Amino acid sequence: MNKILIANRGEIALRIMRSAKEMGIKTVAIYSEADRNAVFVKYADEAVLMGPPPSNQSYLLADKIIKICKELNVDAVHPGYGFLSENADFARALHKAGIILIGPSPEAMTIMGDKLSAKAAVKSYGIPMVPGTDEAITDIEAAKEISLEIGYPILIKASAGGGGKGMRVVENPKDFVEQMNLAVSEATSSFGNGAVFIERYVGSPRHIEIQIIADNHGNIVPLFERECSIQRRHQKVIEEAPSSVLTPELRKEMGEKAVDVARAVKYSGAGTVEFLLDENLDFFFLEMNTRLQVEHPVTEMITGLDLVKEQIKVASGEKLSFTKDDIKLNGHAMEVRVYAEDPKNNFLPDIGTLKVYEPPRGIGVRVDDGFEEGMEIPIYYDPMIAKLITYGKDRNEAIERMIRAIDDYKIVGIETTLPFCKFVMQHEAFTSGNFDTHFVAKYFTPEVLRGDNSDKEIAAMMSALLIDEASNKVKFSTSENINTVSDWRKNRM
Repeated sequence: MNKILIANRGEIALRIMRSAKEMGIKTVAIYSEADRNAVFVKYADEAVLMGPPPSNQSYLLADKIIKICKELNVDAVHPGYGFLSENADFARALHKAGIILIGPSPEAMTIMGDKLSAKAAVKSYGIPMVPGTDEAITDIEAAKEISLEIGYPILIKASAGGGGKGMRVVENPKDFVEQMNLAVSEATSSFGNGAVFIERYVGSPRHIEIQIIADNHGNIVPLFERECSIQRRHQKVIEEAPSSVLTPELRKEMGEKAVDVARAVKYSGAGTVEFLLDENLDFFFLEMNTRLQVEHPVTEMITGLDLVKEQIKVASGEKLSFTKDDIKLNGHAMEVRVYAEDPKNNFLPDIGTLKVYEPPRGIGVRVDDGFEEGMEIPIYYDPMIAKLITYGKDRNEAIERMIRAIDDYKIVGIETTLPFCKFVMQHEAFTSGNFDTHFVAKYFTPEVLRGDNSDKEIAAMMSALLIDEASNKVKFSTSENINTVSDWRKNRM
């Protein structure tokens, strides 16, 4: 493999390019007009403009990507995550064009891309499932009877869903029909597929996922777990590895079941098997993500592996160079997603210019980002600016290091999720490990940040006023940490 095209943008495109460069592989970037001056575009060996900022006019143009691959003699495509990363039709088109996809087969994507077909595929392997329906609901009256048998509260879920869309918790039978109609409507508008099914609602769940890597020769290795229970709007904000609640025995069992899930679809490459863990430490299969995950760095930190390099090796036809007995769990890693969102305003996007951008440094600190000071955060894409990762000899050290790194992260011009992440790191429920996916609903209100940050916002505003117009650089007159501050001069969304 001599040249790969990265069909993505931002921090993940840059992260993939760095691993490819270490392997002596040339890289091709594709970019939209909004990303013309992005770091990943400048870092690539070659870069091609795709079109206007909207994704459907740039990053989602599968035919154009394949055309570029042919023109530039590209051997393989790495899709990153999001965009076309789990698009089976794109995978098939690449294969037909003689271009390698650094990812699983289109057949595996198709099966695991639908929760009902995924359930059917793994059923014979004895994978634990949340009690519920095995097929899409077509008969409302029958579904009401099934719900009574399962027992309320129940969860209505979109078969093709993700990110909380097409999902409704139903507390009692009288609300069933209304919530069913809302779930079907949202699933149809979000995914073009209105199929929904029913599961028992797990009241205090933890979100545990197992990273696996598999080659084309039948070898599958589990790479321990990640805890992803700190979420807002059903989307992850903080992840860690390993989980604070899994025993060695449970870790082994969940790893073995994750391998069985991968084996059920003859999986190849890096993938993640997601489980719900209830208050009794019973686990249930949720789904499989057939791509690299946003939170993959915490697994890299505790295993010493470069998952992108392993993906490329597998796609090149190599056998895995290690077995599960070779991989040891070392230390603890935390990751917080630095979103351009205002946690004091219901996590609404806060797009603007990075007037000051200084990532933290030091022992055990890693920052995966795709921005530089002075750049604007585009309105067209996911508002994640960076991933901040810390590593320690144990969970406590990883948390302490994360708090220090958050304090050292200087961002002026937009609001970010950093203050929220620090709040979590210092909360007793989190530090004790006694938390679940309802952490935000239980413990967080915007007021806890508004009071704590007033002095910092004043300091940041005073500092911003000292901008040297000639050099356009900020001269800070205070040593106080400045995290995220509002820029009242820009237009708000």
